[in-house]
Amino acid sequence: MAYSSTGFTTVAASKAGNAPSIYAYKTTDAIADVNTAAYFNELSTILSVGDLIYCVTSTGTTAVATLVYVVSNASGVVDVTDGTTLAATDGD
Repeated sequence: MAYSSTGFTTVAASKAGNAPSIYAYKTTDAIADVNTAAYFNELSTILSVGDLIYCVTSTGTTAVATLVYVVSNASGVVDVTDGTTLAATDGD
């Protein structure tokens, strides 16, 4: 599928220096689609290298939370890391 702006929001924007901004994104796309180069190209003027994106993906009844960050943004092509899936434990 493709990026959808309805699932994207700013959590914390960097106002000075080189601190990364933090964003959240929710989609029904699989993380394998989301972490593909060019998925976030629509945001190439917003995203900077090092910015974090907290992604919640669900391709069925189970949601998966993955933290990715921007590794490159050149000539309008944004690439993010494969991501680190946040462990989901629920002991009750």
